[in-house]
Amino acid sequence: MYLEHWRLNRKPFGPVDDPGLFYPGQSHQSAMLKLRYVLDEGREAAALAGPAGVGKTLLVDRLADESDDNTLITRIVFPRLNSRELLTLLADESGAPRPEAPRFTSDESLTRLRVRLDELAAAGKRLLVVVDEAHLLEDSDTLETLRLLLNLNGPKHRPLSLLLVGQMPLISTLLRTPGLDQRLAVKALVRSLVEDETDEYIGHRLAACGGAEEIFTRDAVRSIHACSGGAPRKIDRLCDMALLVGYAEGRARITAEQIEAVNEELMVSTPD
Repeated sequence: MYLEHWRLNRKPFGPVDDPGLFYPGQSHQSAMLKLRYVLDEGREAAALAGPAGVGKTLLVDRLADESDDNTLITRIVFPRLNSRELLTLLADESGAPRPEAPRFTSDESLTRLRVRLDELAAAGKRLLVVVDEAHLLEDSDTLETLRLLLNLNGPKHRPLSLLLVGQMPLISTLLRTPGLDQRLAVKALVRSLVEDETDEYIGHRLAACGGAEEIFTRDAVRSIHACSGGAPRKIDRLCDMALLVGYAEGRARITAEQIEAVNEELMVSTPD
């Protein structure tokens, strides 16, 4: 709707389905390096933690895009499953064949997973299991099940890696589960952007979408950072709405005053 007004060729602050829109902040680059290390070196497990909206899912998406054909990735997005349900889902998602008359027991699912991992190891392939929203894992049985899954790896071949992704309480949960915590090769923490990174983030997104002129004033960028706390998801929401309102009002640039007005409206209509 506002693209022609701002001389953009696509929306700069929508979902990141274009690699050119990705802006790697310092903590994002560090986290990606650690995650690549886990895959490249065949490590068993890792944790990726950070506040809501800082780009953890985006990092996992990029990790998947950059992985080669020898890495199969299974994502669990409903972590509040009991142990039996979790094992059944993992066996299904990993591509393990079901028996003709499945019983959906834990033992059956473990056997299926073991056979599937042996197949992958023989083919020189790996399975990465990503558990999203892992900070919601409070059931000790489920956490113990994840730890025991790693025992399916052999002493020489480790075709299974586990990646736990969640908000910061995940770190505390892991510390209360030392058996699993000690299996983690790395803990990668992603933080919000600092003010300079917020400025670069906005500029990068606009430039990637054809923006050749300064749309947000310097004071507007400071206001965006203050209102968003440097969380990319909040930055996107603020900027997108500001561009829409600026277009509707026929403005040539977005100022701090407009950002504060948009932020106030968003806080009323879509509170966190």
